[in-house]
Amino acid sequence: MINDRIVLGTIAGLAGNAAKMMVDEVSVRLGISQRNYRSTAAGVWVSTHHEANCIQGQVLGTILDFGMGLLGGIGIVELLTLSGKDHHVGKGLVAGISFGSIITAFLSAFAQNKVRPKDAATNLSYLLTHAIYGVVTTEVAVRLGEPQLFVQKQPVAYLKSMVNVK
Repeated sequence: MINDRIVLGTIAGLAGNAAKMMVDEVSVRLGISQRNYRSTAAGVWVSTHHEANCIQGQVLGTILDFGMGLLGGIGIVELLTLSGKDHHVGKGLVAGISFGSIITAFLSAFAQNKVRPKDAATNLSYLLTHAIYGVVTTEVAVRLGEPQLFVQKQPVAYLKSMVNVK
């Protein structure tokens, strides 16, 4: 069992992001999504579709995507630490969709991003993949995390322990 929140969040975020990327790739191959999420992430840093879709652009997009996934994983572990692990699937669903929506909006807001998705199907696919990310991330965190991490502390006891008042 893992008792360090950062390590747990990193591992859970990696697992969640890997699941997200697999579903994203299936969505592209089935023609549901116009472009994979890696291309959209790379589009912030490169100037053309061609650059975002070449091997270097895909590597760049993958690194950026996994970096965001790691941060989200750490955030999800902190959420579970504060709120407990009960109903973790629902919490993961909400966290994944929320985090993914913010990141997608952020990536699309860059004027120089020429690779941002403009169609509803691609954006809905991204929404689904982020939901999967959240569910997988919370599931991994709950299964691998030390149970004591998720015990909710009473607010007064928690505050006293933070200031070391007895």
